[in-house]
Amino acid sequence: MSLQTPQAATAGSDLPAVPEKGSLLLGYKMGEDSFVPPSVEEEEEDGEKEKEKERLPPILTASNTAAGGLERGAKSQFSTFSSFISTINQKKEASGSSSTPTQLVIPNIKNVRDLPPICLDVRQKQRSSIDTLPPELKAPVPPEPSLPIRTKTMKDFQEDMEKAKSSGDWKAVHDFYLTTFDSFLELNAAFKKDVSLPFSTIEDSGINAKFVNAVYDALLNTPQDIQKSVLKGIINGLLQEWKGPRTKDDLRAYCILLQNPQFSNTSTYVIYAHLLRQIATLAEADHHFLAHWFKKISQRRFKQLVDRLLQFISLRLFPAKPEEFPPMIKCTWWIPSATKVLALFNAANSLANPAIISYTDFYNSTLDHIDLMEEYHNWQCYGNSHRFSFCQYPFIISIAAKKVIIQRDSEQQMISMARQSLVDKVSRRLRPDMNMLFLNLKVRRMHLVSDSLDELTRKSADLKKKLKVTFVGEAGLDMGGLTKEWFLLLIRQIFHPDYGMFTYHKDSHCHWFSSYKCDNYSEFRLVGALMGLAVYNSITLDIRFPPCCYKKLLSPPIVPCDQNAPVGISDVSLDDLCHIMPELAHGLRELLSYEDNVEEDFYSTFQVFQEEFGVIKSYNLKPGGDKIPVSAQNRKEYVQLYVDFILNKSIYKQFAAFYYGFHSVCDSYALMLLRPEEVEILVCGSPELDMYALQRNTQYDGYLKTDLTIRYFWEVVLGFPLDLQKKLLHFTTGSDRVPVGGMADLNFKISKSETSTNWLPVAHTCFNQLCLPPYKSKKELKQKLIIGISNAEGFGLE
Repeated sequence: MSLQTPQAATAGSDLPAVPEKGSLLLGYKMGEDSFVPPSVEEEEEDGEKEKEKERLPPILTASNTAAGGLERGAKSQFSTFSSFISTINQKKEASGSSSTPTQLVIPNIKNVRDLPPICLDVRQKQRSSIDTLPPELKAPVPPEPSLPIRTKTMKDFQEDMEKAKSSGDWKAVHDFYLTTFDSFLELNAAFKKDVSLPFSTIEDSGINAKFVNAVYDALLNTPQDIQKSVLKGIINGLLQEWKGPRTKDDLRAYCILLQNPQFSNTSTYVIYAHLLRQIATLAEADHHFLAHWFKKISQRRFKQLVDRLLQFISLRLFPAKPEEFPPMIKCTWWIPSATKVLALFNAANSLANPAIISYTDFYNSTLDHIDLMEEYHNWQCYGNSHRFSFCQYPFIISIAAKKVIIQRDSEQQMISMARQSLVDKVSRRLRPDMNMLFLNLKVRRMHLVSDSLDELTRKSADLKKKLKVTFVGEAGLDMGGLTKEWFLLLIRQIFHPDYGMFTYHKDSHCHWFSSYKCDNYSEFRLVGALMGLAVYNSITLDIRFPPCCYKKLLSPPIVPCDQNAPVGISDVSLDDLCHIMPELAHGLRELLSYEDNVEEDFYSTFQVFQEEFGVIKSYNLKPGGDKIPVSAQNRKEYVQLYVDFILNKSIYKQFAAFYYGFHSVCDSYALMLLRPEEVEILVCGSPELDMYALQRNTQYDGYLKTDLTIRYFWEVVLGFPLDLQKKLLHFTTGSDRVPVGGMADLNFKISKSETSTNWLPVAHTCFNQLCLPPYKSKKELKQKLIIGISNAEGFGLE
């Protein structure tokens, strides 16, 4: 089954254009301690004098039919990103008094042009969220205007700051800030490393980062009039008249202004929003430069910028004081602008190797509280139109929120399948049966794999129904326990080394697909279907696949319509191989760094040798590979072909069957929102343990949480090292990982065992239940518990 893919943000994530007869007011009051945006009442008073000029521009769509505005967060339509101000032709001088509101007018613009998207179609599974262009692709380069000469250095500035703090005379500091932030040219004059050089490459922004950091670190410790002067200058810079494309000096100015710590204050959000809008609507090649420049920012400051953008989005969605902001109907472009700029930082993080911050640092937990399914359906239904959805930028959605989307989408598909079965039954005038609403599997324990394969093949049309398992010859009603037992037993049997489907690598503690050729790969399809059913039915599996397995599983994330199209083929590297075969990866790295004669010392050709059923077979990595020696000139190609052969070509049929099995169950658009790491967490759970959270969410049967035995138990467990805590979790639940929802989703229970205290604890993994005898002492409990959890498999024999 194949699905047509909705576009992520190809033509429809653009910012509103300003109507030709309208103009945009930015107002602010100079108070003693704060910088505040104008109130709604003030805007209405101004409106009586200048009706056209005081109104924020209405949100327009390409068809002029989409409704603007937000209701309680992101549950509404946003306008599109393809029209926005690219030239500004007027500037109104700011009035001088610091006690009266200063109104600055951003007039309408002409020559509106369509801009390329910042976010790739998620079908391409590029999580950089921008189209990272090759270095040779440059934006049209307009002539750089000559910069004024500014000689003040960072040392001079720091000396001025010290003098001002000791003497109380801030004139020199005030003059510096006033001049520097007055325009984009002045920003470049002050902070460019060398004003005589163009710095027009992605490798070097030309910004004196240390000087910028020193100036911003000192800014919040200066008097209020200096801080207000900086904001006033920023407004002047944003209001300058644009003629033609942006220069690299303009991009440098945007990069510098984004780092202003004043934008952490909600009173500056009106200015911050307009800065974000101008950056969001730059040309694609300009975004390319900014993304590469952003990755050069230090980790601490990079994280601060990301957090500031996330806070901006959160407070616009759920403002603590709504009166601080303009009405949502007038600024629906705020959130799309901020999200698009955040996508640049996500791209920069993806470009960096290693990543600057974790991908989870881009999650915005505030989105967990909006109508995610409406966001999802908007993205599904209107992917090519002009309606904003956070699903266009999946890096911002947390794994918990994505799990909710997947579960609800799964439930809807299950209900749809069950309803269709019911309608078919009734239309044929047959008596409805409750069993038709479920995927009912009947298997024999002695023939678990073959029976499971036969049942899933025979009932492939019912895979999207709720799973229920029955073991033949055993009385029992499946309330979840039998299903989990079926998963545990089947996975344990399939992944056993004697079964031959997967090879366990002790160095990396993970399984990988056996490259042995066979006539039937249906059992690999079964494993894929098992993983899909686990995700669909919220079951955590004890599977150890390397990260590249999940990357391949999403290549592509939707099954292609063309059945001959390759699947499960992804770009792989030595890092991917290192997760599976670290010794082999180390050897290939040694080859790449070898300084002597590679051809004579290694005496290798473009061939790979593999043992299959006791026979050594050779495979050419390229045509005529057996006659091509590996040399210093071609060793990079050799290593890349070698890695590609091991991880892609040698196991293509096995992995293709596995891929189709997984997608036979999980053929949801929601998969396109996921990173490979997130798929792994959905299948296997998270490795992060919080035993205190487990203690808070544990249920008791026969015990009270205040009983002495229970107090001993938690004192012992909380004092365990991590490896013993993982063994305890594996002993009681069948996996040493935690579900996406955390320990609360485990439904962990401790029951009182009425057996002798000479007995060891017993676990029922199907129900996440630990049966604990009432041990009399903490020492005895610790001793018996360690023995139990350390010898839970194979009777303690290896």
